[in-house]
Amino acid sequence: MTAQHRTPVIVVSGVSPGADRDVALRLAGGEPATALVHHDLRQVSSGVVLRTVRRGIEETTTTLELAHGCVACTVREDLLPLLRRLAADTGVERVVLQLDEAMDPEQVCLAIEHVVVGDRTVGDDVEITAVTAAIDASTFVDDVTGDDTMAERGLHGSPDDERTVAHVALAQAEFADVLVCAGRPADAWSAARTNAILERVAPSAPVLDLAVTDLDTLLATVPAHARRGTGDDPHGSLLRGQPPLHSDCGMTVTVFSARRPFHPERLHEAVDVLLDGVLRARGRVWIASQPDIALWLESAGGGLGVGHLGPWLDSPEGPDWNDVSAERRTLASLRWDPLFGDRDQEIVVISHEADPQTVEATLRAALLTDAELAAGREEWARYPDPFGTWHEEPCDETELELSDTDSVYNGRNET
Repeated sequence: MTAQHRTPVIVVSGVSPGADRDVALRLAGGEPATALVHHDLRQVSSGVVLRTVRRGIEETTTTLELAHGCVACTVREDLLPLLRRLAADTGVERVVLQLDEAMDPEQVCLAIEHVVVGDRTVGDDVEITAVTAAIDASTFVDDVTGDDTMAERGLHGSPDDERTVAHVALAQAEFADVLVCAGRPADAWSAARTNAILERVAPSAPVLDLAVTDLDTLLATVPAHARRGTGDDPHGSLLRGQPPLHSDCGMTVTVFSARRPFHPERLHEAVDVLLDGVLRARGRVWIASQPDIALWLESAGGGLGVGHLGPWLDSPEGPDWNDVSAERRTLASLRWDPLFGDRDQEIVVISHEADPQTVEATLRAALLTDAELAAGREEWARYPDPFGTWHEEPCDETELELSDTDSVYNGRNET
């Protein structure tokens, strides 16, 4: 019995509308057997989405009216059913999915694989063969080092979408199997900085020039170990692809780790160090006032979010070891502490102007002192906790809520 054929899907993301379109058109190649799909979300707040499907030279644009205008509804109510219909069309051999700039490729891929439409998931009908990030080399450095929000660029996915352009652009690059560069850097220094950033945020992803890229070239370039739409375990290694740790063009990777909890108030003050001169910070956080919950911290472009990863394995409500990934089990075994189990701190910080030693020292000063550590958990529970209101689930208007750990960036530009 042969396995069911699944229609290949190539996902294209990016924050530059022109670069996104150019990359998607190049990959579609004008072939009638390739369906190029795009949802324009610029009017989504009013409940209106423009869906375009292009096959060869034929293009059809449909105005969709949604009862609740948001990114998640667009994916659930139209994109997923559309992918199933295209997969059933014998004239469609592949789909190039050009995501709107407001869409998170990881959340879309998770929806394809896990959200049930009818009696099964769309992942039974389609197969994500590559995730591509379109990089506009003429603006990339400014995009990822600036403080602009998606709303300020007119690219937001809902009225309360407060994500920064930097966060979205870096997350797209981190999740991509292949990066395709459109446009040209302004000068040699901008080109060098672009390369230094990409080597640190997406070290496993090959970089192609749009001028010499077509679908066959891209698919042949996808590494054998590529994720192809599969997300990382946030409890696993944070240095996916082994980025260079040396400094280049001012870009420096620092890994902060510790085996004692943060004091909640001191950490709240310390996170400011991640908002000035830091390109990207992401990692697991353990605070004394909530010892059984793992938190996830991300910052980029002057925005910082803290989210909920669920309980540690050693927590009373922790998951069974057989229910977590092999990578998480292995790392937990290697770092297991007789008193604190698998609890730990690990934050990867990529700085471009900030002093890495200052970042390290500031975070370390926020840890419990020896005296505070010895006071024990009953005393820790009395600490005022400014993070208490940060753990609400992110609004599903900007991210699909697929599990307790899938949506961890709350998009707030505040600390």
